[in-house]
Amino acid sequence: MTSTSIDPSTSAPVGAAVRRPRTARQTTSYAELSRRVQDAGLMQRRQGWYWLQILLWGGAFAGVWTAFALLGDSWWQLLVAAGLAVVMAQFGFLGHDAAHRQVFASVTWNDWAARVFAGVFAGLSAGWWGHKHNRHHSGPNQEGRDPDIAPGVLAFTPATAAARTGAGAWFAARQGWAFFPLLLLEGLALHVASLQVLTARRDLRHRRVELALVVGRLAGYVAVVVLVLSPGLAAAFLAVQLGLFGLLLGGSFAPNHKGMPIVPEGARIDFLRRQVLVSRNIDGGPLTDVAMGGLNYQIEHHLFPSMPRPNLRRAQPIVRAFCQENGVGYTQTSLVGSYRIVVRYLNRVGLGERDPFSCPLVANSRN
Repeated sequence: MTSTSIDPSTSAPVGAAVRRPRTARQTTSYAELSRRVQDAGLMQRRQGWYWLQILLWGGAFAGVWTAFALLGDSWWQLLVAAGLAVVMAQFGFLGHDAAHRQVFASVTWNDWAARVFAGVFAGLSAGWWGHKHNRHHSGPNQEGRDPDIAPGVLAFTPATAAARTGAGAWFAARQGWAFFPLLLLEGLALHVASLQVLTARRDLRHRRVELALVVGRLAGYVAVVVLVLSPGLAAAFLAVQLGLFGLLLGGSFAPNHKGMPIVPEGARIDFLRRQVLVSRNIDGGPLTDVAMGGLNYQIEHHLFPSMPRPNLRRAQPIVRAFCQENGVGYTQTSLVGSYRIVVRYLNRVGLGERDPFSCPLVANSRN
């Protein structure tokens, strides 16, 4: 594992930042960084790039279904299922970008693009995702605020793990090893969560439209697969597609914050440090950018959520240099290294590790 943390001797963990009185420099540092990014033209729309992506992945979506129709009841369809999972994940990333208003200048165009990308192509609710994801951005890794570390199958915080007894405690002690197998179920879990929210949240904007898109997409998809393929092959097709879809999406989001400092509930931290100290970037080139939908630039994305995805790579050296100037720890590691950290962190939390800053990577941010 390779990991970098800029000038760790001058940066504090999130818990310590809570006790540090705010200074004028802290309150104006983000404004200065934002000015540098704006001056570099990195907040300008990249509609040409996004239209190319839409056409590329739209064509791939059509190609996958053309191959499905031509192959018929053949075990070669499992390759089609894998291809469909890849394309659906890419539309999930496009829906994420549109929900953050990165794609178009118009708010309305972005909102409807997110609904179409998520609902028609990925079978997910953009309304559900947006509400959950906005809470994550407002308080990443903060107890009581970030839904991504809320109690669930996995215990992401020591307090959650400590509350478990019996079989739950036994599982928590080994939960890191269950992380990747559970990701194979993430695709199914995302579909179920979308349907649950769309049926229960009657105050959700354009709920009926989204419900029609998601239900129509999922029902039509399952119907086509079951009608064309034999029962055993249909089950295998769905398993491969759902499993790989969940692995691709979950595997892109998980490395970005898990194993980074946990922010205590009620903590008050300036925006720059709140976003940078709990986020982790992933090394890689253009292939990593595509596979992770730009989420490998997690620090830059959290600092500038509406920045178009292709500009994140260009923003990285600006943000990294600024963090070095201001003594703010900037963490970056390899993809494999990040997964090792996640597994180790989950196991240590499950074993009753009380100090969320004791993870080896987080220790780099201590005073």
